Amino acid sequence: MLDIQRIRTQPQAVAEALAKRGITVDFTAFLEQEAAYRLLLGEVQEKKAVRNRMSAEVGRMKAAGQDASQSFEDMRRLGEEIKAADAQIAVLDTEMQTFLAGLPNTPDPDVQAGGKEENRVIGEWGTKPNFAFAPKNHVDLATDLKLIDYERGAKLSGNGYWIYTGQGALLEWALIQFFIQTHVRDGWQMILPPHMLGAQAGFTAGQFPKFDDEVYWVNQPGHTPDGHFMLPTAETALVNLHRDEILDQASLPLKYVAFSPCYRREAGSYRQDERGMIRGHQFHKVELVQYTTPEQSAPAFEEMVGRAAGLVQALGLHHRVVQLAAGDCSHSMARTVDIEIWIPSMNGYKEVSSASNANDYQARRGNMRYRQGTEKPIHLHTLNASGLATSRVFPAILEQYQQADGSVRVPKVLQPFVGVDVLR
Repeated sequence: MLDIQRIRTQPQAVAEALAKRGITVDFTAFLEQEAAYRLLLGEVQEKKAVRNRMSAEVGRMKAAGQDASQSFEDMRRLGEEIKAADAQIAVLDTEMQTFLAGLPNTPDPDVQAGGKEENRVIGEWGTKPNFAFAPKNHVDLATDLKLIDYERGAKLSGNGYWIYTGQGALLEWALIQFFIQTHVRDGWQMILPPHMLGAQAGFTAGQFPKFDDEVYWVNQPGHTPDGHFMLPTAETALVNLHRDEILDQASLPLKYVAFSPCYRREAGSYRQDERGMIRGHQFHKVELVQYTTPEQSAPAFEEMVGRAAGLVQALGLHHRVVQLAAGDCSHSMARTVDIEIWIPSMNGYKEVSSASNANDYQARRGNMRYRQGTEKPIHLHTLNASGLATSRVFPAILEQYQQADGSVRVPKVLQPFVGVDVLR
């Protein structure tokens, strides 16, 4: 949620920031509503104060045996005026909140305007593998080595699902264990969140109302206050842990790591080159979330980018780091850097982590604040990063580590978890 005070005092600056996303916003009608709302609110507060004084006066008149019928009538009329004004205030508030809820976050000032065509590669690690043989794609490798059963996955659940089998299941679990172990070792608190969340969690994360058709709703056809949905990413749960709370500044930053399956409807639109595990309805991800003060926010972001990239480097996989332009950042985020891993058969890179800073956008939606001593509470900053998405890392390992005989070497850091150094 954007700061209403900022819109009131700097409407042109906010509009120009949103224009970097390719969004045109005219705040004229909203500001007129907001001014009317504040005026009406002041009038109602004054009327309520008058009613309180009248009530006290009626009490004194009754105690003195005086006729208070006219005062009662005046109070009744004033009460009707207050009731009508309160109803009008509620309508204005609902309309304003609906307008604000639909606005995305404003990008940070240094984020490039435009869409994904303006994304910028800011780093690259390792080199693309050079094979002295005809390399296979990850689907054929996974099938030939009996690591993934695509046919039975589709039989059980339909397209966009698969089954990890044998050494494939061990490799997947090894990735999860390695990621979690690395983060916990460095002081991140592990969380295993529920897989089913209430609708307010999606709103706080900024996924609703705009993207409420991209999740699996459990007991409602869509976004309703009592609806529940399957979490699309553990970020949605983690960023709601401190909803409606005021934290002590001394406790910040808070660092959480969570593992969960992720459930998304969007998989059905995949391209031909995204077959196999590149895009699915259910996949695994280790997620990182931080709660910080505004001053801690920027260094926390750099830390999370470094952590995500460091995991890929530890696996020995060629990848690049990409600064996203404003229009390619997700709805809730002010800045995002992607870690993209090389998939040889696709002759391209696929994102395995998006490190993002929401600034105070999610905190305003979830009423999450911190306070030092007796000072007025201040909205937190929230940040997230995948650490990492295994369904993209798994194919990259198969393709980048494949050998001429069709086997696949296991990255050294994963060998203790898998129990072998080569998948055959």
